[in-house]
Amino acid sequence: MAGTEWAPMDGGWTIGTAGSEGGIILRDDEHPLGSRITLERGGSTAPFAVTCGIYGSMFHTAFAGTEAEASAKYDAMRNRLSELLALPDDNREAYYAALDCFVNDF
Repeated sequence: MAGTEWAPMDGGWTIGTAGSEGGIILRDDEHPLGSRITLERGGSTAPFAVTCGIYGSMFHTAFAGTEAEASAKYDAMRNRLSELLALPDDNREAYYAALDCFVNDF
């Protein structure tokens, strides 16, 4: 199942601290293949923000107006990140096309 390898960032110590969007971190997970996703509340741009990245490839932020919307985005984005990380390394063109779709979808 996609997403099963994610674990709390720094063992969960980041929960309740300030996030990159200026809010308070509610959820923060890292994937061992090199990705992180964070949900924060009360940032400077929107009520909720989901920031994510694949180390060395991409950084993206999506915004939400409610916690339910933000949580749904977080889960969907995390699953899609798992799919991106599972793509074979030998086809970089397909990888970057999938990254483009991810950013457009979120």
